Amino acid sequence: MSVEANKDLVRRFFETIEEENYDALKDFCHEDYVFYPQVDTPFPGVEGLIQSEKKNFDAFPGFKMPIVEMVAEGDLVAATFIFEGKHTGIPFAGVPATGKEARFSLMIRLRISEGKIIEQRSFVDVHDIIRQIKA
Repeated sequence: MSVEANKDLVRRFFETIEEENYDALKDFCHEDYVFYPQVDTPFPGVEGLIQSEKKNFDAFPGFKMPIVEMVAEGDLVAATFIFEGKHTGIPFAGVPATGKEARFSLMIRLRISEGKIIEQRSFVDVHDIIRQIKA
């Protein structure tokens, strides 16, 4: 796939997450997909991504996560996002819903293989999120 096609795949993948359409995520992911929310903590398969991240998204119902920058080279795509949401859902990192707004940046690096996302690595400062919802 071309770099532009890879970027479009990533853009559509995150639009699907923002729509909370978790069943459709399998359409974007390679059968060997692995999600790394931390450096060496693999969550295999789309089910691993949902297991790891849905609870975070459920803490901020109706969240927005627009891409503000995307760069790509070869089979790699990196995207920077600004996540915005109100903590009105389930607890986040052990903190019960506070009703407070959270706004933070995160970076995600993805590798594409055979037209599908095969690896995703997330980089976010969870302590900043906790600080905002507890403040």
